[in-house]
Amino acid sequence: MNSFEIRNGINHLIKKDRNLKRIIVSAPICSIKPKKSYFIALTRAIIGQQLSLKAANSINQKFLAFFNNHPTPEKILVTSEQVLREKGLSMSKIKYLKDLSLKLQSKEVTLNGISLKSNEEIVNKLTKIKGIGFWTVDMFLIFTLGRLNVLPVGDLGLKRAIMLNYKLKELPDENLVREIANKYNWDPYCSIASWYLWKSLEM
Repeated sequence: MNSFEIRNGINHLIKKDRNLKRIIVSAPICSIKPKKSYFIALTRAIIGQQLSLKAANSINQKFLAFFNNHPTPEKILVTSEQVLREKGLSMSKIKYLKDLSLKLQSKEVTLNGISLKSNEEIVNKLTKIKGIGFWTVDMFLIFTLGRLNVLPVGDLGLKRAIMLNYKLKELPDENLVREIANKYNWDPYCSIASWYLWKSLEM
């Protein structure tokens, strides 16, 4: 992953989609890049489900601080539910974090070499974990592995941005999100298109 690939993607989208072009010229350069902290990324994704960014960040900071910024499956498994509740986590998210930790500790699921797997293989692997569905895996693919051609069709923010920028009367369903991506030729840079649409909600 490098700036050259990002620039190619931006140039492609500018040529193919006038709606994205309008956003891109007013926004910063797309900052998607791969990261190595796979486990922390998955715990952050679980914690952030169905929360505002502000609330998710607050709870995640408390969670990380408790583990001195180095949570591990072993540490999470020996931490009581009550202690985790005190950090702001719901019981369902505690169960998800424990299941993630247990499956990694038992090696039923492994993150070793995951960056070499295809998107489909990663989806099949990670959705074995309770609380990790397609949205969470899409976020992991984009923001942790830095994959440039992921279309998170279930993301509410993306749907809202599409509705506003493509002059729709209501939020698009997943099929319409795919249709718009195909119509405007986002492939093979769907992640970059999504990034700019998310960014448009802040502008």
